Amino acid sequence: MKRESATAAPRTPRSPERAALAPYAAFAAFGIFWGAWGAALPALRTQAGVGEGRLGTALLFVGLGALPAMAVTGRAVDRYGLRVAAWLLAALAGAGLLITAGADGMARLVVGMLVVGAASGAADVAVNTLAGRAEHVTAQPLLTRSHGLFSVGVVAASLATGALLGAGLPLPAAFVVVAAVMLVLAAVTWRTAAALRVPGDRDGAGREAAGAPPSTERPDRRRLAGLLRRVGPAAPLLVVGLVAALAYAVENAHQSWGVVLLTDVFGASPQLAAAAPATFAATAALARLSLAPLSRSHPTAMLVGGGALATAGTAVLATAPSVVVALVGLVLAALGTATLFPTLLSRSLRGADPAQHGRATSAVAATAYLGFLLGPAYVGLLAERTDLRGALLGVAALALVFTVSAPPVSAWAAGRARAARRDRPRVGR
Repeated sequence: MKRESATAAPRTPRSPERAALAPYAAFAAFGIFWGAWGAALPALRTQAGVGEGRLGTALLFVGLGALPAMAVTGRAVDRYGLRVAAWLLAALAGAGLLITAGADGMARLVVGMLVVGAASGAADVAVNTLAGRAEHVTAQPLLTRSHGLFSVGVVAASLATGALLGAGLPLPAAFVVVAAVMLVLAAVTWRTAAALRVPGDRDGAGREAAGAPPSTERPDRRRLAGLLRRVGPAAPLLVVGLVAALAYAVENAHQSWGVVLLTDVFGASPQLAAAAPATFAATAALARLSLAPLSRSHPTAMLVGGGALATAGTAVLATAPSVVVALVGLVLAALGTATLFPTLLSRSLRGADPAQHGRATSAVAATAYLGFLLGPAYVGLLAERTDLRGALLGVAALALVFTVSAPPVSAWAAGRARAARRDRPRVGR
């Protein structure tokens, strides 16, 4: 029996379990960072010597760093290969070490926030591209399950980091532990991502994967084909991103304002108010892990049902007469919003060329991130004109708009992607 050539293309994974290793490890590392980050913010504020207002201003620079990075990362993943995700997770771990060790004063804090934002935005696109590829290879709902691992990582790292800081460990030392765990998971991602390559992909050095047919098109026609590939599929994906921004706005509004509602409206203690984000995150993790199969087999039902549940849960939260009812509303809203983005992304990528998944994910994720940034501000502006309950009814209205628009828009985008993929060979004739 002949041995396989060392330069042969990696085999497609034979089982969903093997294919899932790369996105699961990547999303777990991403969630671990953000869980630790949330738990560390009070200590980071103290270390930097700033108040709540200046910390809030500094946090805006996370978004400013993330958006441009998200816009360009997809092209880098398509060009240099899926292993880029591992390097970006390592960079995010390094950014955490940088800001926790060097944040002293507002200027250094802002610079650190920009670095964290850029690393996080780039990693966000890369890990979603990785999960999308694994889903393409296996036809299993790995995008939604990977997002579930992210939520699990957030909850676990938040509790662990809080325990480390509570035990007296300095903030930089706590993030050394976080970075070490992230680097182990990044190494797992690096080792397993190469097995997901398909012909036409690039490896870590930017070389085309073995098995891809050489291009026979003339240079001028290749340039025309490249232009059509960039312009043609982009518009539907940007529209999908705008719809996804509604989902992110609803999700982040709950995460950012749930504590405030319990505190200001019901006079809850800090310990009880902290149950709001913990309840939301835990419910989201459970929903993503348990409902993942439906996100691929019945995407329309998941988008409509999730949007309707998010609308109803937000309305319950806005009109709740007690803390218990408010928490019920949060649970319903978390169940609804948990699978919206991964289901929308999965459906929109289904007809796309796998070698273009990075660009497509960048277009959707970078546009959707605007909702994540603007959602809390939207609630704040509405609360100034009415009150917090009225503002949350405005969030319910966003969820309703998502429910109506997501199914037709995602179906249209997937159809356009399939059509572009079918028509591509004709460009060179």
